[in-house]
Amino acid sequence: MKRMGMIFRAKANKALDRAEDPRETLDYSYQKQLELLQKVRRGVADVATSRKRLELQLNQLQGQSTKLEEQGRKALALGREDLAREALSRRAALQQQVTDLETQHQTLQGEEEKLTLAAQRLQTKVDAFRTKKETIKATYTAAQAQTRIGEAFSGISEEMGDVGMAIQRAEDKTAQLQARAGAIDELLASGALDDHSGMAKDDIAAELDRISGGTDVELELQRMKAELAGGSAPKQAIESGSAEAQDAPPNLRKYDKQ
Repeated sequence: MKRMGMIFRAKANKALDRAEDPRETLDYSYQKQLELLQKVRRGVADVATSRKRLELQLNQLQGQSTKLEEQGRKALALGREDLAREALSRRAALQQQVTDLETQHQTLQGEEEKLTLAAQRLQTKVDAFRTKKETIKATYTAAQAQTRIGEAFSGISEEMGDVGMAIQRAEDKTAQLQARAGAIDELLASGALDDHSGMAKDDIAAELDRISGGTDVELELQRMKAELAGGSAPKQAIESGSAEAQDAPPNLRKYDKQ
């Protein structure tokens, strides 16, 4: 059970940490400090009010004491010593009250000074905390924005990386197809592969082209010799050319007749 309680507290603490916004915490702390400062100021005002009330009572008692002293003097002047003694007795009792009130007044005055000083110091701390709070909030906001921008940029970078990989794969496939096409062209040109497009010549056509080309050259050569010899050679060259044509293979003679 103790372990489960520890796990629960750890998870709760982690959840609270994720949910906590430092800016809100700082504002809450600042609000609490303002409330405390307000209480101190209220305390100073209460002490000052009490002090003022004592001062009023002191002034009143001191006035009564002065009046009794004057009455005692008049009674003694009139020969009424008993009245004078009574007046002085009452004045003495008032004087004791004045002394007690003066003591309380001094105490309240000291408390008021302490509270006033405490209020001033607390005000200074609250002002400093407010400045620091705003600085921290601004820094936190900037860091948060920078983090979001960094995360967004990281996402963009990953997408751009995927695009780059796709382009690389496309280029590799294109190069592979180009190499394959070039190899096929070389094999067709060398005859290692048959061209079924109908453009290649068969063996008979190739042999006819070779013989025909050679016969034309020989005939032209014989004709030029005949012209140089004086005219009798052309006929012999033509007959010789005909004889060579007759000596050609049977499967080629029909093409000569045509």
